[in-house]
Amino acid sequence: MSDDKIENPVSFSKLQELEDDFEDVEVELLRQQAKLTADLYTKRAQVIADIPNFWPLVLEQSPADLDEYIQPTDSAVLLSSLTGLSVERFELASGGDPRSIAIKLTFAPNDYFSDTTLEKKFWWRYASDGWAGLVSEPVEISWKSKDKDLTQGLLDLVCRVRAAERQLPAGKTKLDDDAEPKKSLLAQMEATGLGGVSFFAWFGFCGRNVSAEESKEAFKQEQAKRQKRKAGEEVDDDDDEDDDDDDFDEYETEIFPTADDVAVCIAEDVWPNAIKYFITAMEHDALSDMDFEESDEEMEEADGEEHTSKKRKA
Repeated sequence: MSDDKIENPVSFSKLQELEDDFEDVEVELLRQQAKLTADLYTKRAQVIADIPNFWPLVLEQSPADLDEYIQPTDSAVLLSSLTGLSVERFELASGGDPRSIAIKLTFAPNDYFSDTTLEKKFWWRYASDGWAGLVSEPVEISWKSKDKDLTQGLLDLVCRVRAAERQLPAGKTKLDDDAEPKKSLLAQMEATGLGGVSFFAWFGFCGRNVSAEESKEAFKQEQAKRQKRKAGEEVDDDDDEDDDDDDFDEYETEIFPTADDVAVCIAEDVWPNAIKYFITAMEHDALSDMDFEESDEEMEEADGEEHTSKKRKA
C-alpha cells in the first residue's frame, strides 16, 4: 500500500454520506417504478385470469430464496388451491415509504384452512438505535382441525403471544419466558425445530417491536444525522453495548426469522417476473412431455427389435 493512500484515507463519514445518497435513489426508484408499472400489473391480472394454475406454476419455478421454505405439503396446498397473488406498496398513496409492502394470497376451497384470502403487511420502520427494516403483525389462519395445521400449532401460539403483549403495561413489551402462552411457544419451537417449518409459518413473523410513533421520531433523528454528515459535522453513531442481546431477545419467539427477506423476494423478484417464471414452467413441462414420448418410442423400438430377434432364432 502506498504512503499516499495511508496519509489520505477516505473518511467513514464521507462513505456513509454516499451510502445515504444511494439509499435515497433506490427508494425513489421504487416509488417511480410502482407508479409506472401500476397499469401494467392491472393488465397482467386481466390476462392471467383465464390461465389455469398461473400462480402455482410461478411458485414452482420460484427462486431459491423462496423455494427452500416451501415444504412438500405446502407445495401440494399451493398447487391445488392457490388462485391469486398480489403485491401492493400500500403506504405510497399517503406519501409513505415504498418499501412497506402488503402481500395477498387467495385460495380456492381446500382441506387445510377455510380462509379464502390471507394478507400479510410489512411496514418499513426506523428504530431509535439506528436500525431500519421491515416489521409485521402475525396473521391468523383458520385451520379446519388441529391435524390440518401445517405449522403444528406454532402460528396460533405466536398470535396468542402477540395478543398478550399488547395487554402489557406501558414500558414492558415482552412476556416473561415462563408466562403463558410464551412458555408454550418456546417449548413448541424447541420440540419442532425450525429447519423444516412450513411456509405458512411465514404469516407469524413480527420482527422488531417498533411502533409507528417511535419510527417517526427515529426517522427525524436519522435525517438530522444525514444533514450533519453533509455539512461535515461529526455524528455520533455509537451503538449500545447490549444491542446484540437486544436483537436476540427481539427474535426469540420468531417462528420464521427470515420472513422479511422472503417478503422482499416475493415483492421484488417473483411478483415482477411472474410471466418469466410461468413461461419457464411451461417450457419445463413441454420438455418433460417430450422426454416421456421419446422414452415410450425407445421402449417400443426395443420391444420390436426383441420380437424380431426371437423370430429369427425360431
